[in-house]
Amino acid sequence: MASLNVGTLGEFLREQRRSAQLSLRQLADAAGVSNPYLSQIERGLRKPSAEILQQLAKALRISAETLYVQAGILDERERDETETRSVILADPLINERQKQVLLQIYESFRKENAPDPAAGDTPLGAPTGTGTPAGTYAGTGKPIGTPSGSADDDAEPSI
Repeated sequence: MASLNVGTLGEFLREQRRSAQLSLRQLADAAGVSNPYLSQIERGLRKPSAEILQQLAKALRISAETLYVQAGILDERERDETETRSVILADPLINERQKQVLLQIYESFRKENAPDPAAGDTPLGAPTGTGTPAGTYAGTGKPIGTPSGSADDDAEPSI
């Protein structure tokens, strides 16, 4: 497991708390931790557990993953995804239902564009240099929109 970067974590927590317009005492009460303990975390004197980070994230209405990345618990590779989720969850101008819908859409796009190991790690939708040329029907090579002699000429071939 990576070492905890408590200085940066504490600064980040303080910034998030102030952004949420919460006092130290209010956040401590909402997260179920003591006021002195939270103060020590913010000053970089204590290393909170993943469970405490999760409680703090819930109280701040941000993703726990965001705090895990700040603490060095979660790998940096997932940081962009985590930050995107955090921004959506922290936006005060959209309601909870809208946030959840946005997160579902975001996740569906990520799954759709995820690298496909069977296709050589090329994200779906990315140009590969193989397959059907743009503007042609798959398997026919016929340009899309070209008049044909019968309706069957423009149909996709069956496999």
